[in-house]
Amino acid sequence: MTTPKLTLVVALFVHPGRKVEFDEFEGRAADIMRRHGGCIERRIAIAAADPTEPDEVHVVTFPDQDALDRYQEDPELVALAHVRARTIRRTIVWRRDDGTIPALTAATRLGHP
Repeated sequence: MTTPKLTLVVALFVHPGRKVEFDEFEGRAADIMRRHGGCIERRIAIAAADPTEPDEVHVVTFPDQDALDRYQEDPELVALAHVRARTIRRTIVWRRDDGTIPALTAATRLGHP
């Protein structure tokens, strides 16, 4: 029996004036993610002037929780933490362990203000 993949829907709120630096960080993080079997399946840019809305929404998949853990603990990603903090002001994550897109409800929210 195969293990269902882990799917994350991630809302990213970028600090004003940091979009170019965010894009550079995102590219480096995606390269690291791929080494651990992760993938940004979908990247949706939001053209909203409202600061309460995210700047981007990503659909991210990993083969399993272990792969996600390895990605999050990767020394190269950890070394980018200061860039992430400088470019991303808020992140909200919803997860689903069966490979389907999660319903965006408060019950599945793992927000990081």
